Amino acid sequence: MLDFKQILLGSEDWSFLLETVLRTSIMFVIIILGLRLLGKRGVKQLSVFELVVIIGLGSAAGDPMFYKDVGIIPAIVVSTMIISLYSIITYFIGKSKKFEQLVEGQPICLIDEGVFCIDDFKKESLGEDEFFAELRLKGVSHLGQIEKAIEEISGEISVFYYEDKDIKYGLPILPNSLEKTLKTFTKNTYYSCTFCGYTQECDSGTQSNCRVCGKDEWVESSNKKRIS
Repeated sequence: MLDFKQILLGSEDWSFLLETVLRTSIMFVIIILGLRLLGKRGVKQLSVFELVVIIGLGSAAGDPMFYKDVGIIPAIVVSTMIISLYSIITYFIGKSKKFEQLVEGQPICLIDEGVFCIDDFKKESLGEDEFFAELRLKGVSHLGQIEKAIEEISGEISVFYYEDKDIKYGLPILPNSLEKTLKTFTKNTYYSCTFCGYTQECDSGTQSNCRVCGKDEWVESSNKKRIS
């Protein structure tokens, strides 16, 4: 037979609900104070280091809210330690550029003049489809519109565009645009390497390996202006 009291309350009594309200209220206030001490940057633009701090605060505050055998004072000590360590590390980050890069990493250039920076792109756990989706959300339809794309330490992508008059032929990134690849060019026009985005003008009936990555699969390039 189902024990609904066990399902709803676990091993606690109904009286523990009032204690849960009190515990949650106290830890909620502590989280708010902690985030205020971390400052706006710690909330708006999370680096890996700052994400660890936020997770640590959440873990320290979460358990005392509903576990009766977890005291509030130890949780406050843990929260204080996390905030103190954050302040100490942030101080040294401000003093040393090398230490900052060690803790937070550094921005990575993913696209330079419409072509993938292959070595840098491989270092990041970023799928091509996911990356293309982010670019499309910024109004990009092909890589020839992009002068540089940089992955910031927060994980966000910064994109610097060519002016309309400077847009080049580039690899199209709209859905299904890379499905029909070619090894033999079908007409005299520009083609882009599907692996790295390198673009060149090609003659009908010829074949070519990419000068950048050595691959031999191409799609017809696009030179449409960006719609913003």
